This record gives sequence, C-alpha cells and structure tokens, in this order.
Amino acid sequence: MARPIYVRFETPTELADKALQLVQIASETGKVRVGTNEVTKSTERSEAKLIVMAEDVDPVEILVHIPMLCEEKRIPYIYVPKKQRLGQSAGLSKSAASIAVVEPGEAKVLLDELTQAFPTLKK
Repeated sequence: MARPIYVRFETPTELADKALQLVQIASETGKVRVGTNEVTKSTERSEAKLIVMAEDVDPVEILVHIPMLCEEKRIPYIYVPKKQRLGQSAGLSKSAASIAVVEPGEAKVLLDELTQAFPTLKK
C-alpha cells in the first residue's frame, strides 16, 4: 500500500515504538496535546518538543499541513503505524491522529534520543 502524502519518510519500527513509549510516559508525568487542532496550536506557538503522527489517518487531509508547519517551526516529528496505538499510548480509549509532546516529564532521555534521530530520518 502506498504511503499517505503527508508521510515524508519511513520511520523504523524501533523508533516508532520509542515514540509510543515517550507519549505514554509524557502523558503520565509530563504534558501532551492530543488531536490535530491541539497539535496545530502547540506547533504554531512553538510549545511542542516533538510531534507524533499516525500513518493510517483517513482522510489524509487532516494531517497534510502538520509536517510543513513542523519544518517551518523547526519542531521534529515522527510517524507511528496505527492511530489506535497512538491514542492508547496517550491514555485514551479511542484513537488519535496526532499528538504533541509539550513536556516530556520523565521521558526526557527518550525525547532527546528521538530528536537526535530526526535529521537522519529525513534523508
């Protein structure tokens, strides 16, 4: 299956799993914003430290603007395969198309690791 137009690079499974772990820890001990509207606002305000987006979002237009906005604001972003798992990682009973990590809490090391890996993913 072809990747959606907003998915600009392939995220290795290992990094996607770390991103989900980061979201889970940050939602418990830090601060996350859930949903595309909240992600857009926190990105525009440069509050977000990392954006996590699901690859299976339909319609794709929901997330098309996020990668461009992240690049404009120099905020790293990463993809995970399933929106259901992304929502569960944030402690929700439903799925989430995107999540912004605003405060990593106890997941600072994971955030640093993913932030450092981001430039190599885009190549």
